[in-house]
Amino acid sequence: MRLFLPLAAAAALFAQAPGIEGNWQGTLNLGAVKLRLAVHIKKDASGKLTSTIDSIDQGANGIPVAATMFSANVLHLDIPAIHGTFDGKLNQSGSQIKGTFTQGAGLPLTFERVEKVAELNRPQTPKPPFPYRAIDVEYANGAIQLAGTLTVPQGAGPFPAALLITGSGPQDRDESLMGHKPFWIIADHLSRHGVAVLRVDDRGVGKSSGKSSDETIQEMASDVLSGIAFLKTRGEVDPRRIGVIGHSEGGIVGPMAASESPDIAFVVMLAGPGVTGEQVLYLQADLVARSMGAGDAAIAANRKIQELIFRVLRDDRNNNDREAVIAHLRQAWKVQQGSDAPPAIEAQFQSITSPELRSFLFHDPADALKKVKVPVLAMNGSRDVQVPPRQNLPAIVATLTAAGNPDVTAVELPGLNHLFQHCKKCSPTEYGEIEETFAPEALDVMTDWIARHTHQ
Repeated sequence: MRLFLPLAAAAALFAQAPGIEGNWQGTLNLGAVKLRLAVHIKKDASGKLTSTIDSIDQGANGIPVAATMFSANVLHLDIPAIHGTFDGKLNQSGSQIKGTFTQGAGLPLTFERVEKVAELNRPQTPKPPFPYRAIDVEYANGAIQLAGTLTVPQGAGPFPAALLITGSGPQDRDESLMGHKPFWIIADHLSRHGVAVLRVDDRGVGKSSGKSSDETIQEMASDVLSGIAFLKTRGEVDPRRIGVIGHSEGGIVGPMAASESPDIAFVVMLAGPGVTGEQVLYLQADLVARSMGAGDAAIAANRKIQELIFRVLRDDRNNNDREAVIAHLRQAWKVQQGSDAPPAIEAQFQSITSPELRSFLFHDPADALKKVKVPVLAMNGSRDVQVPPRQNLPAIVATLTAAGNPDVTAVELPGLNHLFQHCKKCSPTEYGEIEETFAPEALDVMTDWIARHTHQ
């Protein structure tokens, strides 16, 4: 799909000893996943070596390197931002650095000198000129300052509007992932079709304050309601035609906000859960592992670990002392396994005990869905292994219809994954390999549905 760029001319052609400055690219083999890394090394005004690292396939560029040391043809990089180091030796020709990348465990990594590092091809990323206005905005939810971009169609207005809600983890306003910017593409498409769109940095990301991992899904819903209140102050927006579009975990938050406010006129759930987080994560772990080639024994072993973790977290649901909960997890692991938790499991303990994930784990989306009386569109890709449609779409429809919602549409789009990309393996490891960001048919289904439900 993508070709590596040609190597730079070998330094052996020159009489002087090869230097280390320049662009370097290598591939880290993680088994099921291969990640291309690039290092840019240069000298500052004082002659000191400095460098940055790009994780090309993850779309993460300019990762700072705290220390760049080169002596006797040996290069050392200290990268605290990702808890990593690299140690390697430059060959005689100056064309290759062979060494070890360490991030918990050590892995072999060879960098080749290149004129220019490879770039991700993302053909759907919007390019100017744009037939709408893009306005940087800020508003507050109590002490939290939220920042985003409001795109407003051309014309007099007022226009219908949608507020986009990101999935789990810290996300910027574009929901950027591996070079993809799905929320920018959604905003661009909708605003070209007469809908104003507000997309917002999560707490602690970009220009928003706070910390997203410390935020419960209830607090996320309050951020959404603050965004709705902000949109109502904008003269370009029709306050009677404001809706929410949530992706993944955002598909829980959107209905929760709509259940609490009469100001939300429609709800779109993009791969949103219809059952508890615990149920989603059990099936997700199974399907993701199978998509990556894991066998029944490995899947069963992982299920046993999940059950241990979830049992402790269920027992400690009302315990707000995170360190105490982690201590309970360590003790339970030791009783079951007869040893201390290894670093990979310890990392899971740290992650799963964040307020965000704990609030998601046992939350039942049905509680909010029962109260949502406005039109709802629930969309899933048929090959979504993270929020599987067979588990979630029927549950969403059943809950809404049983509660008397008269306008419920569920759409399962063939061949699409959790990000609404056309996929082959459809595992999360493939997201960055796919050039498409958001399938055109998914954009059309959503845009047509919103147009029908906001037509005056």
